[in-house]
Amino acid sequence: MITQLNKKRLRTYKDRLNILLDLAQTINEDHGIDDLLSEFEILLREELEVGKIVVITFSNDKWTNLLTSGVSPEEISKIDVERDLLKFTQLESITVDPPENLKGFDAIIPLSHRYRIIGYVLIGDVDEEHTGISPTIKHLKLIQIISNIIIVFIENMLMHQAILEQEAIKKELELASKIQSQLIPSKENLPQHSGIVVHTIYQPHLGVGGDYYDFIQLSRNTFGFCVADVSGKGIAAALLMSNFQAIIRSLFTANISLKKLVNILNDKVNQSANSEKFITMFIGKYNTLTQKLSYVNAGHLPPLLYDPAKQNLTPLEKGCIGLGMLDAIPTLDEGCVRISKNSKLIAFTDGLVEIEKDDQVTSGMASLEEIISNTHSIEENIREIQFFIDNNISSKNIFDDISLVGIGFR
Repeated sequence: MITQLNKKRLRTYKDRLNILLDLAQTINEDHGIDDLLSEFEILLREELEVGKIVVITFSNDKWTNLLTSGVSPEEISKIDVERDLLKFTQLESITVDPPENLKGFDAIIPLSHRYRIIGYVLIGDVDEEHTGISPTIKHLKLIQIISNIIIVFIENMLMHQAILEQEAIKKELELASKIQSQLIPSKENLPQHSGIVVHTIYQPHLGVGGDYYDFIQLSRNTFGFCVADVSGKGIAAALLMSNFQAIIRSLFTANISLKKLVNILNDKVNQSANSEKFITMFIGKYNTLTQKLSYVNAGHLPPLLYDPAKQNLTPLEKGCIGLGMLDAIPTLDEGCVRISKNSKLIAFTDGLVEIEKDDQVTSGMASLEEIISNTHSIEENIREIQFFIDNNISSKNIFDDISLVGIGFR
């Protein structure tokens, strides 16, 4: 015989089952996050008679109020998650002697996903004067189930969105990397001349980067080349460097003086970077007939020039501050060197010689000096440098972009 009490219980179970079925249908209809939160709010307030709702979740390394309903800004401002909520790891009623900052709430529901707390739901009644069992307490277990279903589903949606965004970013980076690599002269596009032999290395750390090299034949016997490095990494540095390359290509001629060119480049960098970034650069011009190399080092690591006949290694340091550091370059010295037969030069960015070991950055300059200070050809030296790079990449000691131009003078 079914008693009135049993009938009442059956109706309650049926009502709860219907609520869960409606919730499942809402989720299956592929609603957005805002729609789900709206349905959640309506369900708690209208079906389960909850007057106050606060949903706090942990995302992007911070606690965020995902939903507030029936709660004043003053009540929200008093709540500090780390101070007031982190100690609650299980469903808990706080109707008796509630914490000072949580007065007005009846229960705290921790939300967990994959064995970690991902949020909290605070619930309470607007009308505290009614008699009988508080609807909040009466439906507490059901509210916990619904809250976990909704919030975990939202968590999964956010994770899915993040994965899609990461894939989109990955594809964009791959495209940007291809475009940028096309701007860098390939081995086939490097100038060919009986007076010089050129070898290069270009290795961005994150697919795209702020390093750049170029080698341009300015006239029959005159060649211009540069190696440059934008402060910072990633897309912003790559965009600035791409713009910088276009400017150099349009301005660098056999007739322009390096001093004039560098001053113009400084103005252009200031216009493009808005004082947020700067560029270090080594730029040179070599004439195969006079065998003279003129250059300006704009705050860059000095290239190394090795004369095997004299066994002399010379750093090329004359120049000025980096481009974009000041509105106008205060002093600028142009270097000029007569190149001896069979000399070799390597110009490079700091990613080549800044090596990370045991969380400390050490210099690989001594290794580089040893590699070039011999009678081996520039081609052999570059192969050894590439081996040096590959070893440090496999050991995860390289943390920056690398660009290098090696020139052998015949």
